[in-house]
Amino acid sequence: MAAIYRYRDALVPNSAAIAYAVGGYALGVAMLCSHAAWVAAAGVVLLAHAMIVSAYLLHDAAHLAIFRTPEANARLGTVMAWLTGACYAPFSALRHKHMRHHVDRADIVTFDAKAFLLKLPACVRRAIVLLEWLYVPAIELVMHGYVMAMPFLHADQRAQRRRVVAITMVRVALFGVLGWVSPKAVLLYLLAWLVCLTVLRFADAYQHTYDAFAVLEGNAAIPDDKVRDRAYEQRNTYSNLVSVRYPALNLLLLNFSYHNAHHDRPIEPWYRLPRAHRQLYGDDASQVIPMSRLLRGFHRHRVTRLLSADYGSMDVTHKQIDDFYGAVGVSFLTAV
Repeated sequence: MAAIYRYRDALVPNSAAIAYAVGGYALGVAMLCSHAAWVAAAGVVLLAHAMIVSAYLLHDAAHLAIFRTPEANARLGTVMAWLTGACYAPFSALRHKHMRHHVDRADIVTFDAKAFLLKLPACVRRAIVLLEWLYVPAIELVMHGYVMAMPFLHADQRAQRRRVVAITMVRVALFGVLGWVSPKAVLLYLLAWLVCLTVLRFADAYQHTYDAFAVLEGNAAIPDDKVRDRAYEQRNTYSNLVSVRYPALNLLLLNFSYHNAHHDRPIEPWYRLPRAHRQLYGDDASQVIPMSRLLRGFHRHRVTRLLSADYGSMDVTHKQIDDFYGAVGVSFLTAV
């Protein structure tokens, strides 16, 4: 079985992660249906975390870092996309968007969330801002909705219409069954998904001070206005560790917070990233920002980052991060 994985040491960690993602998802959904409040609450936590792990497995599959063949990685990525609600776009589209992030060393989006907000009627914009103020990841929901709507808005996406309709019908039917078994389970499932999206966007928000570009076409070139080499990449990438003192806690996000190591070695498997980080930086913590230091800014700037023209200012050398707003709308779960 080890031969199906890309790396010889992958059997135990990858098998365990995949089993946890799938098993945790199934068990979490079952727990949502429980009449015992504490079991249902634990189910929300388990389901949300299983989705988070699924998302990061999708990410590694996009880098072809799980299995030996691209086809096997694509199959895993597709399954993980179903578990995380990212299944309306083909896995290849999710992968293409994320690879541009690495190749161009920039945040590339085809849906400009900030421009979208500014064009909305004031009452609708205020409603979205209010939801974000209330910690509802409204922009993420808009982006997921836009992925579903794209085939009906753009002629070059027409071929995806049947796919979107079919997936929508299947998911509506599945949620209908869940609602028939336990109406409250549907609401709790939505809560778990929103928790998942919030955790992912918190991690994504502070991992780069890249330039962001909204391009109308998926392959359009970005401006050649600066040297975006490997030195630029590392200088503008940050490892927002869950815990510096207890490295094992970074497994909660499948070590995705070792982001400098990931960008230095994009096909390095998730379980090797702590070692890769030590080899890359040793005791140098200049690119490390503990998540505990980012929580205040995530709360304080949760509205500011929606409409800000940039990610704010940060001086990691002197650990001045209070005005680092962070990114918004750069999720690797949406192909826009």
